[in-house]
Amino acid sequence: MPLPRIAIDRSSPVPLYFQVSRCLEEAVDRGDLLPGERLPNEIEFAQSLAISRPTMRRALDDLVEKGMLTRKQGVGTRVASAQVRRRVALTSLYEDLSAAGRTPRTKVLRLDAEHVDRHAARALGTPLDAPLVYCERLRYADGGPLAIMHNWLPGRFHDITAADLEERGLYQLLGERNARPAVARQRITAQAAGAAEARLLGIRRNAPLISMRRTAFDPAGHPVEFAEHLYRADLYAIEVTVHNR
Repeated sequence: MPLPRIAIDRSSPVPLYFQVSRCLEEAVDRGDLLPGERLPNEIEFAQSLAISRPTMRRALDDLVEKGMLTRKQGVGTRVASAQVRRRVALTSLYEDLSAAGRTPRTKVLRLDAEHVDRHAARALGTPLDAPLVYCERLRYADGGPLAIMHNWLPGRFHDITAADLEERGLYQLLGERNARPAVARQRITAQAAGAAEARLLGIRRNAPLISMRRTAFDPAGHPVEFAEHLYRADLYAIEVTVHNR
């Protein structure tokens, strides 16, 4: 496989491994290296760049840690599946996947229209003992598990069915009920995968996850959703556009 051009500046104070890692990362972002493509072995790759094998290994290890490359014994080093890159905007993951040309699929793990949860009720501004609609879903992208999604909705959305949730995005369903979210409070953190999350997402225990907690409001300011989602950090990224004041 022809490799992208990797320019190394040996007079730069930037470590060689970082220069190589950055060039490969940019090649993946540009599409010069495609998901599934195999890289040369460390020795051949290092010789082609006239660098040491430990330097080459560290550059590749850096990208494996970022989830951009995968390495398996007997298979070699390959470009990982493309990350889902999501803007910080009030959109649903289902819509973002569809817009990116990915194929979303949803498996409903639980749907309870009489769920009582004091924490979620507080976020939604309902009585603490009021029944809520709770759903837990596993979201796939192109056949692979990507996210575990927990959502609590006010009881008036009790008519939403598991079939609805498997066929369409939640925000589309809320929009059909004149309650599409217009604004939200959102908090993004990181956490390690527990045994249950690792099993559902097909990753090792303690692998990094991106955690997102959101309370969304309709145009009238009424709470319509409280959500706690977990995303595979190797397949999911959040993009933010920043401006100079």
